Order: sequence, then structure tokens, then C-alpha cells
Amino acid sequence: MVEYRVVDAFTRRPFAGNPAAVVLPGAEAVALTDGERQAVAAEMNLSETAFPGEAGADGVRELRWFTPTTEVSLCGHATLAAAHALLEEGAEAPLRFTSLSGPLVVDREGSRLRLDFPADPFQETTPPVGLLDALGIDAAARFVTGTRCALVLLDDPRRVAELRPRMAELGQVSLAPGVMGVSVTAPGSWPDLPADAEPTDFVSRFFGPWVGVDEDPVTGMAHTLLGPWWAHRLGRDELRASQGGTRRGELTVRTRGDRVDLLGQAVTVARGRLRLPAPLSEKLESGF
Repeated sequence: MVEYRVVDAFTRRPFAGNPAAVVLPGAEAVALTDGERQAVAAEMNLSETAFPGEAGADGVRELRWFTPTTEVSLCGHATLAAAHALLEEGAEAPLRFTSLSGPLVVDREGSRLRLDFPADPFQETTPPVGLLDALGIDAAARFVTGTRCALVLLDDPRRVAELRPRMAELGQVSLAPGVMGVSVTAPGSWPDLPADAEPTDFVSRFFGPWVGVDEDPVTGMAHTLLGPWWAHRLGRDELRASQGGTRRGELTVRTRGDRVDLLGQAVTVARGRLRLPAPLSEKLESGF
């Protein structure tokens, strides 16, 4: 059996933000094959399941992320969830990871955790054929692409909140290689922001049917592009952001040249053990 946690990331309260599963490192977890990790992620059925490794002699851990259908090269909320879970288990900050996107660091900053991620360079271009129509956007909109995420830029948070994409059509749109999804974003705060809530500089929603995630509540990876883009537009390096449809979370994004700091909180909502079919690898090969 492997130990796991479910952590709500980029939120201060349970049942908000973005839930991620974290498989804690241990002898059986570390020995999982890629196919077994993918099967575990499908069983957890959350947008991402994180698999942190044991710390090496240099203190660095491997970190990998799987959606229910595929491995991804970078995931912010599951990194925050993994760091939160490891710290609860007695690890010490800063936590250093190696990943498909290079070195990552998570450290404490006051009551929040700070993720040090690579910035995603942006380029404004023409939106792919069918993208705006599938998103339900009936007017011209600016389109920006990075290496992992793309942006559609609207002028009013209400338009972002009211989007109802046609997911089957959206997933058929051709994005650039390596781009995992599209964030639709606008400056300002949500129209239904509670009176006692802190205003934000921009809002967004992320759609990723290309990687098996129709809508992700709070996507750290997307903010490695959103942060630099809005910093460029608004002329400030540190910005408050909120993402989500029916379920939302919040974070601070700080742009530092070719790096981006993502600051947020997390809450553990479940702890458990996952019984693995034995031998799982044989079952995977036979197509169970």
C-alpha cells in the first residue's frame, strides 16, 4: 500500500482552491512504474496527482505530476500540495525538486509557501482556428502563447465568469506542441467578490481538455505565463490573482526576470492508504 494525501491548494480553507493528490515517498511508492503512476492518477481522478521522491544526499527530490490521462511537464498546485504534505510529515524548508521543467524550490514566506518556477516567455499571435468559437467568445480577442500555456485576453471579468466552453470542440483545436491548455483572463476582480475579500489585479479560468482536464480550478503552471504578461501590461512585478469557475482560489504572483514566484496556502483534507492490485504491472499489461 502507498500513503497518500489530498490537499486543497491555493486556498486558506477546505473545499476551495484546487485539490491534488500526493503519493508520499516510501519504498512501494518509489518503486512504482510510470504505468502504475498513471493508473494511480486515474484512480484518484483529480486534475493532478503528485509523486515526490525521497530526498537524495544533496537534499533534492524528484517530482512528477500525472493527470488522469497523461504525465505533464509542470504543475503548480500539485507542487504546492506536495510541499505542504511533505512539510506536515516532517520535512524541512526549503524543499528542492528536480522535474521535467528543471529545478524547482518551495520555501516558506510568512504564512504562505513560495514556489520558485521558470517564467514562460510570451508571444502575441493569431488564435488557432476554432478556438474562440469553442470557448464561446463571439468577438475578436487577443491571443498570447507560451511554451506550456496560452492566453485569451478579455476586457471584463464578467465575460470570463460567464464562459461556457464546448469541451468536445475545444479539445479538437490544434495548439502548439507542448501547450497544455488555455487560460482566459481579464484585469480586475470577480463581479461577485465578497465585500470583505481582497481585490485582485486579474482573474482567469483554465481549460485543458488536451490533457484530460476540462477545467482546472487554480493552475500554478498557467501563472508562469499570466504573471509575466500582466506584469508587462500593468507595470508591476507583484500581483494578486484569482482563478476558477464554480470553485476558486487565490495566489500572489511575483515576476523576477526569467523566474516567477507563486505564493499561496494549502489545506490537507484527506489522508489514506491506497491498496495496489498485485502485481499491478501485470494487470496494466493485460488491459484491466
